[in-house]
Amino acid sequence: MSNVKFKVQPGGSIKGRIRVPGDKSISHRSIMLGAIAEGTTTVTGFLEGDDSLATLKAFQDMGVEIEGPEKGNVTIKGVGLKGLKKPSNPLDMGNSGTAMRLMAGILAGQDFDCELIGDASLSKRPMKRVTDPLRLMGAEIDTAEGGTPPLKITGTGEGSLKGIDYVLPMASAQVKSCVLLAGLYAEGTTSALEPAPTRDHTERMLNGFGYPVVSEKLDDQRMKASLQGGGKLTARHIDVPSDISSAAFFIAAATVSKGSDLVVEHVGMNPTRVGIIDILKLMGADIQLENFHEVGGEPVADVHVKYAPLKGIHIPEALVALAIDEFPVLFVVAATAEGKTVLTGAEELRVKESDRIQVMADALQAVGIDATPTEDGMVINGGKQTPQTTEIQSHHDHRISMAMTIAGLNAVSEIVIDDCANVNTSFPTFIELINQVGMTVDVV
Repeated sequence: MSNVKFKVQPGGSIKGRIRVPGDKSISHRSIMLGAIAEGTTTVTGFLEGDDSLATLKAFQDMGVEIEGPEKGNVTIKGVGLKGLKKPSNPLDMGNSGTAMRLMAGILAGQDFDCELIGDASLSKRPMKRVTDPLRLMGAEIDTAEGGTPPLKITGTGEGSLKGIDYVLPMASAQVKSCVLLAGLYAEGTTSALEPAPTRDHTERMLNGFGYPVVSEKLDDQRMKASLQGGGKLTARHIDVPSDISSAAFFIAAATVSKGSDLVVEHVGMNPTRVGIIDILKLMGADIQLENFHEVGGEPVADVHVKYAPLKGIHIPEALVALAIDEFPVLFVVAATAEGKTVLTGAEELRVKESDRIQVMADALQAVGIDATPTEDGMVINGGKQTPQTTEIQSHHDHRISMAMTIAGLNAVSEIVIDDCANVNTSFPTFIELINQVGMTVDVV
């Protein structure tokens, strides 16, 4: 991959109506569940980014017939829970932690051996959090030293996985989903108890495929999801809503640039994902949700955003897991707010595609923002910026590249962002859309 740089001109105000690509989390899961369902599943609005395409190819390599994607349309001829075939090569998950962790759950229950590999960034990410519970269920998995990929999964055959009641040490939708997907192949009941609510796309979609998952709220924070092994999934149609994590960059942009008035259409409004909207509203953002309806078990709405002056806040820890992927751009928003914004309880950010706390602190300081990283978050003194012209390192992290592009709206001079090729993994049309609504960004 050659080095792609974004050159961002300062200023601009954000206007128009746009639709961003389909939700990445739901795109991954539509392929996974469609492949192991019985019958033909059709998907519209599928995200054609590198990450979800890696998941699609992995199932083709295991003998599943998949047509598309053609303009977001995919047809999957399901093979049932036991119909996957041994792949002839390692399955390459590219840059996707979601794909690797969820696939580990499905593959732990197969009767063939296989290996999951990924790119340089994914190969450094922690996998012990999924291999630990899978081993408790009876799976045989080897990792590289330190618990990182590649994952070598030994086929165990029918009846060898046993259901467990797993208490997650930290809130993680990927770990919960991995345990539940392995539970499809396990004897008895499998449950995952999480210390705080996380995205529930897996539970919603399993129920949509006719596989019952029981979700219960144990108290203010703790959630438990459980299912019985040995059932079946029945094919269905899935209309993928637009990804709120992609919409977040545009919602943030319109919030911080004077004179903005923007509508982002058909955005997924899953209650486990709307942390960014709640946080922005606490800071004083002018955001209205319009045209609310439900698509395939997932709530969607049009998000109407206008410029508003913001105030710094202490971000409530209860919202942290519900906005974990949006913090890079929230840090950029905080830099424009009057006063101090404090984030705590977000140590998970240190093990994403990059150490997002350190990398964002470095990037914000480079453009003259007063940002101090902490063990589990950041303190940003907003509203003032010292002019600096600079080149920013994205550390191959797509969300850093896009967040720092938005920083250009209030920058005093051109910002150049290094290493932006990975934006294709989640948002291939980002530059086209950001220029369409009123910024000036060149790709070099």
